[in-house]
Amino acid sequence: MTKPVKVALCPNSSEVHIYARNGTQWTQTHVLKEHYLLVTSIDWAPQTNRIVSCSQDKNAYVWTLDTATSVWKPALVHLRIQRAATHARWSPLENKFAVGSGDKCVAICYFDEENNWWLSKHIKKPIASTVLCVEWHPNNVLVACGGTDMKARVISAFIKGVDQKPPPTAWGERLPFNTLCGEFESPSGGWVHSLGFSPDGESLAFASHDSSITVASPASGEVISVRSPNLP
Repeated sequence: MTKPVKVALCPNSSEVHIYARNGTQWTQTHVLKEHYLLVTSIDWAPQTNRIVSCSQDKNAYVWTLDTATSVWKPALVHLRIQRAATHARWSPLENKFAVGSGDKCVAICYFDEENNWWLSKHIKKPIASTVLCVEWHPNNVLVACGGTDMKARVISAFIKGVDQKPPPTAWGERLPFNTLCGEFESPSGGWVHSLGFSPDGESLAFASHDSSITVASPASGEVISVRSPNLP
């Protein structure tokens, strides 16, 4: 039996709406109400079926579906940020997630079973401004981030007691938390809006506001940028 197709979205408000497709029609099945300011990012973990949402209210929630009651229950995340949360992404193993923010940091969040809530550790240096995008390396340890300081970075998000030591990659071997593994500047000083690793994790691509796409491959030392005549 195939799973129903569902999508979670924010209609430019403080709510998360969930829709399910029935034939050619989309039907609203749930409205998640816990944030009190605009929701800025949503990510749905495909294996654990959990949703993380973050908002301008400086909070993030992990939503878990109670199958007995068909109710999505929120768990508060201890983000410890003083400005808006901007972007959230689950790690490949779905045991952590990253939240970028206007607080010049990325919060790496993990579950504390003893207290039954989500804690966070902050990646701060050398981030100098608002983080607009985050993305995970396939090894579940490295995280890439980009933002309004016009740079894309690859930084270790290794959490002792949560992660196992990953095999060596082109980004490095010893990877204690907050180790800077790579830093790349937008060609003409544009904000970095989006980024992602190649499937093997050996290269990073990022798009920036100066209408450029840059691909960095640390193994070869190549950094290639392509300019577009169109808008970012």
